[in-house]
Amino acid sequence: MIDPKLFYDAALLLHGHKCPAMPLGLRAGAAAMNALGVERAMDKQLLALVELGDDHCAHCFADGVQMVTGCTFGKGTIQKLGHGKFGLTLVQRATGRAVRVVPRADAQNAMKQTPFFTEYRMKGIAASKVPAEVVQPLVDKVMHAPQEAILKVGQTFHYDVPRPPAEAFDSFVCDVCGDNVVEKYGRIVGDKRVCIPCQETLLSGK
Repeated sequence: MIDPKLFYDAALLLHGHKCPAMPLGLRAGAAAMNALGVERAMDKQLLALVELGDDHCAHCFADGVQMVTGCTFGKGTIQKLGHGKFGLTLVQRATGRAVRVVPRADAQNAMKQTPFFTEYRMKGIAASKVPAEVVQPLVDKVMHAPQEAILKVGQTFHYDVPRPPAEAFDSFVCDVCGDNVVEKYGRIVGDKRVCIPCQETLLSGK
């Protein structure tokens, strides 16, 4: 069983501030892994689909998911679906087994009635500026609440996992800026082999 508490300190270091959403991501990720019976991904064994959109609260949820599942931006194994929701679908790539975990709406809405939100975040105050005595009780509640009080864990189902393309290792040096560029992103402008930003600059005449 994956214990999200073991990942909290590392997740806080990654995330940078205390808030309830990042620990909620830890809990959701751990719940999904335990439902599937999988370990943290060292490589690309898992795929995390988070339903977050843009420009709304609780994006911090995704950092908790990344830390506990090992699905990261760098490995290309976490995707944002843009639904404006806080659900997570975790997929075991080898089998296609998947499960969706979503925070309970009543629990999330109750959090939004606390001073952390009403007196600070909704007034534009950064989470890192919220006093510890205001945010810590929320963090503690998320980390220690019974799973069923804060999360809904669905039934496992089959997800058709797209076959990942082979990793590209070939690269070249841009004739203009001198940066190393992955081969398939190269462009030809006249007699120069360039990167995309340099192509745009050359074609714009700036």
